Amino acid sequence: MLGERVPALEAWLGATLGVGRVRIEEIRVLSGGAIQENWLLGCVLGTAAGTERRRFVLRRDSPAVIGSSLSRAEEFAVLEVAHEAGVLVPEPVGFCADPAVIGSPFALTGYVPGEALGARVVKDGRLGGDREALARRLGRELAKVHAIRPPHPALGFLAPPDPEPAKREVARIRHALDALGAVRPVIEWGLRFAERHAPACPEVRLLHGDFRTGNYLLDERGLGAILDWEFAAWGDPMADLGWFTAACWRFGRPDLEAGGIGSRAAFYQGYREAGDVKIDDAAVRYWELMAHLRWALIALEQGERHLSGVQPSLELALTGRVVAELELAILRATGPASWSPADG
Repeated sequence: MLGERVPALEAWLGATLGVGRVRIEEIRVLSGGAIQENWLLGCVLGTAAGTERRRFVLRRDSPAVIGSSLSRAEEFAVLEVAHEAGVLVPEPVGFCADPAVIGSPFALTGYVPGEALGARVVKDGRLGGDREALARRLGRELAKVHAIRPPHPALGFLAPPDPEPAKREVARIRHALDALGAVRPVIEWGLRFAERHAPACPEVRLLHGDFRTGNYLLDERGLGAILDWEFAAWGDPMADLGWFTAACWRFGRPDLEAGGIGSRAAFYQGYREAGDVKIDDAAVRYWELMAHLRWALIALEQGERHLSGVQPSLELALTGRVVAELELAILRATGPASWSPADG
């Protein structure tokens, strides 16, 4: 348990923050974080001017991880780059690779209050203020992410950019599906369709990789921070737009195409206002299909974490059960109406 490591953690915090002494007066696990563990640390800092109270979030691996996720060190490096680029993210405070501190590597960021759970965000109209303005703001934040181009000296660990990221993603999902030993004919059908209809990528940019409702914080005033950067990669920026607008992330509001919180038009408008990447709507909709394929794979991986016994969890088990719904969405997106003459 993290609580047993408090003295070593306090010492590390003091050295990292450059203060005389740190006392942790609150420590508890935060809700969410199905892939990683997030802990709230309420601290009293001893400074030359007296004492100061601050709250931080400690982020470390869960007992079982999925192969497509970045390491905590890599994710923290991406967070630092995004912060430097002006993206609204929690303050990167420090990274610890020494297992002697809490038993595993971890990242520390500033604490940002707010609600992130997708279903609550969509249903509670008090959160985020004006929803069309929120959709535009999210579009602007994503455009800031996509302003980061390869190569980048701090992101050398990311796989080199692929000139055909759509086909690369199809191959990656197919390989991961085979590695799981999962027999899912609908997913295989969707992958073949995606392979045959892969769009060109005019320019590779940095992707958040999981930019969606559920991975940003809101309070009643508006947007607090963009979270969860463990799937960041070089790729087609339309992939991030398609992930955000995919039906699987609208949480019961299919009419609100921008993540269940606003219109696609408002989201696109914000993106165009803040960036230099031209939106290809047909490519965005292709990547919405890819979103369902990718989320189906992740759901299978999450379910396997439970089924393997490594991390028994009702949440992980239920995540594995959403695959059937995603397969229905894949079939709807790849039906005869979407076929081109080349499909025969």
